[in-house]
Amino acid sequence: MERKRGTVRDLRRDNRSVLLWSLYFDQPMSRQDLSQATGLSPASVSNVTRELISEGVVVEAGSVDSDGGRPRVLLRMNPDYGYVIGVDVGETRIRVELFDLMMTVRAKADYPLNPHEHGAGKVVDGILAGLAAVLADGAVDSSAVLGVGIGVPGVVEQGSEALVHGQTYDWDAVPLESMLRAGGTELPLYIDNGAKTMGQAELWFGAGRGAQNAVIALIGSGVGASIITNGSTYRGSTSSAGEWGHTTVMVGGRTCRCGSSGCLEAYVGAEAILDRYGSLRGGPPLPGDDQESALAALISAAATSPPAAEVLDGTVRYLGAGIAGLINLFNPERIILGGWAGLLLGERSLPAIREAARQHSLRQPFAETSIELCRLGPDAVALGAATLPVERLLNGAATPAAAGTNRSASLTTG
Repeated sequence: MERKRGTVRDLRRDNRSVLLWSLYFDQPMSRQDLSQATGLSPASVSNVTRELISEGVVVEAGSVDSDGGRPRVLLRMNPDYGYVIGVDVGETRIRVELFDLMMTVRAKADYPLNPHEHGAGKVVDGILAGLAAVLADGAVDSSAVLGVGIGVPGVVEQGSEALVHGQTYDWDAVPLESMLRAGGTELPLYIDNGAKTMGQAELWFGAGRGAQNAVIALIGSGVGASIITNGSTYRGSTSSAGEWGHTTVMVGGRTCRCGSSGCLEAYVGAEAILDRYGSLRGGPPLPGDDQESALAALISAAATSPPAAEVLDGTVRYLGAGIAGLINLFNPERIILGGWAGLLLGERSLPAIREAARQHSLRQPFAETSIELCRLGPDAVALGAATLPVERLLNGAATPAAAGTNRSASLTTG
């Protein structure tokens, strides 16, 4: 009897999930639309939507005329059912954003970081301050928060608690979740690699929408990637897949922040680009107090400064070769270039990057791959992190706010 009850429960959860996924991305929809889109029977759709309306997850949104019958009632997700928070732990700042269920920004907070100082305690303090700030600014009680997604550099080891391995930060199994709990937060936590959260944001809402096989590349101070296969994020055996920045492009080359030599990150990461420029003679000093303004100035100076042009041209060549490696290995439909540094480089040099990739790619897979820019801008990591608790709701969880309290919520993929 227990097995039968479990089977019925699983079926109800699966029906709920398939309906929510369809409605979330194509709303508003009528019950008839949902039945056609999901393959669920009209009776099943009616039962599930009745439950969702009762819980407040779904609301009615007017009606449309039908062919000869009664008007069809339209349904949509209730944006105020709950709120989610996305955190981007970057090289130069911690960004915290509060969203409603439809990913409309309600509040945000930024905390600058010194690119050379990433102590775990300092990062935890910034995250906790950001959580308090956005809840206060958004006038949202913590009980209304479905979860907090946190995008971090490095490998996230998922187990009884989330541990972060960030070699370039000198983080070795940092118990980020436990540290946040010790700091006082009881909100449900979802911790993942920042390149993967950016990839999910682009897959759901941006340049990756509709793609089954894509690579979303993040270039900031460091370099990473999210690999999408059959519409889902590829994680590898221990969730470290996507460390694209630490693939070797020059044997015996420049020393990378990870301690190895010749890594792609040592040639196309913002910190490395600026370091290469600083080692050349004859280039004018770059204005700005941070990496973002300095890189923007270098790119602008390339039109008139031979040293700046030399560094930028070299960066484009290495980046093109790195992208070619992704094309040859994974045969994606799309390569999407993002991250604040990736957007700066792409806006200035995307045609040259494409040409460099062409020169190092096999002809047939290159011809089948588009190379384009991220559409969601520098907020994509935080936005993607915030989708992690939404994803759990769409996967059929009935009471997401209660499920993760006092423990980390397990990551799921859609």
